[in-house]
Amino acid sequence: MAKDYYNILGVSKRASKEEIKKAFRQLAHKYHPDKKDGDEIKFKEVSEAYGVLSNDKKRAEFDAYGRTFSDGGNAGFEGFEGSTGGAGFNAQNFDFGDIFNEFFGGATRERVKRGRDISIDIAVSFKESVFGAQRKVLLTKISKCSTCSGSGSKEDSEFKTCNICNGKGKIHETKSSLIGTFTSVRVCDTCRGTGSIPKDKCNKCKGFGVLRQEEEIAITIPPGISNGEMIRLSGNGEAVSDGMPGDLYIKVHVQEDKIFTKEGNNIRMDLNVKFTDALLGGNYTIQTLDGDITVKIPAGVSFNEILRVRGKGVTIAKNHRGDLLIRVNITVPTKLSRKSKQLIEELKKEGV
Repeated sequence: MAKDYYNILGVSKRASKEEIKKAFRQLAHKYHPDKKDGDEIKFKEVSEAYGVLSNDKKRAEFDAYGRTFSDGGNAGFEGFEGSTGGAGFNAQNFDFGDIFNEFFGGATRERVKRGRDISIDIAVSFKESVFGAQRKVLLTKISKCSTCSGSGSKEDSEFKTCNICNGKGKIHETKSSLIGTFTSVRVCDTCRGTGSIPKDKCNKCKGFGVLRQEEEIAITIPPGISNGEMIRLSGNGEAVSDGMPGDLYIKVHVQEDKIFTKEGNNIRMDLNVKFTDALLGGNYTIQTLDGDITVKIPAGVSFNEILRVRGKGVTIAKNHRGDLLIRVNITVPTKLSRKSKQLIEELKKEGV
């Protein structure tokens, strides 16, 4: 069965050369055999399709007859410098260079090594979540050697040229693939890209510059933090030789309080008020996160009415806080004395 090159690249028969080239770039990236999830068969198919549709003569033949006749009718990589074989495709007809640079050009760029990120959980009280807090945690992780400060050498030790990379810090490697043989460059593992190694290695880290050890880390819990929020401490993750350390992520768990709950930047609480105080008003001393305060209950207060105390809520910014919201819960006596009943009957007669 004849192959549909347009369908393989996912383009229409009216597609321009630029659209065909763009489709090939995307699919070649996706299926390249050197990639972890690559597919050699599909990569070969899209390469074949591109070899035909990018050539005006072959594309015309394919459109007219459903196949090509030029160069034996096969689409491959003949004529491409460095190719391992194939027939029917002359690379002089278009430029493969910028496409292959996307696959292999990046191999020559130096990538900064980065250590592993770490995540931990921390529990704080409700009060600490409002005002903020300081914590110290002891973590066992790969850290920079404190003895050699990450150099991997003894103090005052001389350095010599790395005999693996000859002082270049890089190693050239040749790799063969479906479309040819390519040379890539990687950082030398022995000297870690520096081109030199110490004559006398650090006794503590054995020349690696990093080692697994316990490290105490200070954590600042910001005021107003909510349950489940993450704090990121850049550079406090695991270290790596001649690279950047990872980050430390702290997930904060705010413990529930028996009295208070958060509502945005405000704090809510319930207050039980006697029936008579609800009618006549009164003063109540209540406990807040700032200490005891006196709250005035207005006469005729309603059930579930909210009383607001300014500036006793969650810390928003310096010298700026939310409010304390007090929900009034009127308590009705379940047992009444004879005198109380008589008084209430009189109120009832008055329509109260």
